[in-house]
Amino acid sequence: MASFDQLHEKVAMGRVVITHSTYVEGLIPWLKALAEEKNIQTITPAVIRRVKGHCPELRLRITTPIKGGFKLVARLGSSAQEVFVVTKLDEGSLLKRLNHSRPGVQKR
Repeated sequence: MASFDQLHEKVAMGRVVITHSTYVEGLIPWLKALAEEKNIQTITPAVIRRVKGHCPELRLRITTPIKGGFKLVARLGSSAQEVFVVTKLDEGSLLKRLNHSRPGVQKR
């Protein structure tokens, strides 16, 4: 018989904190898919800015380790949005999960 912790681990998923009215287009579906991955506790989109340069498609890049997780930057067009991820994963594992949860990528 499975313990409560084992059952909880199978159904537990992270949460995406919705705090703003503006997000980089396509970001929220990607973050919701990422939140379903194991060991992701909380994802919080933060400040959105205009930046130099142009990114033709949505990208999420890990930029800085923070206490309890990582800071990411989402880029699309001339916009950049900070995203904070609270997780127990190391950078390499988070990167794999980012790529796996990207919308439009076939799951294996």
